[in-house]
Amino acid sequence: MLCDWFRQALSKPRKLPDSAEGTSRDVSQPSSRDDPPPLGLSSALSRTPPPTHDVGASSSSGRWSKDYDVCVCHSEEDLVAAQELVSYLEGSTASLRCFLQLRDATPGGAIVSELCQALSSSHCRVLLITPGFLQDPWCKYQMLQALSEAPGAEGRTIPLMSGLTRAAYPAELRFMYFVDGRGPDGGFRQVKEAVMRYLQTIS
Repeated sequence: MLCDWFRQALSKPRKLPDSAEGTSRDVSQPSSRDDPPPLGLSSALSRTPPPTHDVGASSSSGRWSKDYDVCVCHSEEDLVAAQELVSYLEGSTASLRCFLQLRDATPGGAIVSELCQALSSSHCRVLLITPGFLQDPWCKYQMLQALSEAPGAEGRTIPLMSGLTRAAYPAELRFMYFVDGRGPDGGFRQVKEAVMRYLQTIS
């Protein structure tokens, strides 16, 4: 009886992870789900659980070697814009796993250690650069920390400029291209494509 059960279990076809199917679908065929959804404050704060995946060899390398695909760094006054970006990335067919500090940091945790942990546990970092970001010393710390985590890894740090001219672009980032947030979707699609390109390089 036990032998029959093992035989049946071994003969079942193995299902690919939902996230792998979503990733290939997203790269080859854009979907209407990629349009930024109308969003209230609660939709980005109620987190969709990250997609499940098989625990095995694939979990120790590639995309599943880290807890998050994207860590979004932003100023306090840009929280709504950061939530809209996170909602777009998580709601796309790629189902990207995002870290948003207000939503995902451990209650009672030290801010600095929580941020450093989030950066090291994320494949990519999006810097939401706005007038508020440039005036906030905490944001400058986040930016420098993101750069020090992966100074030479192209595609890991993605600056998204919003509400600023090119002249205001931080000197620390002059060696990187930025995403212009003045487009119809606020640059969200370009950010998603940049993250997906990086994830493909490590898969």
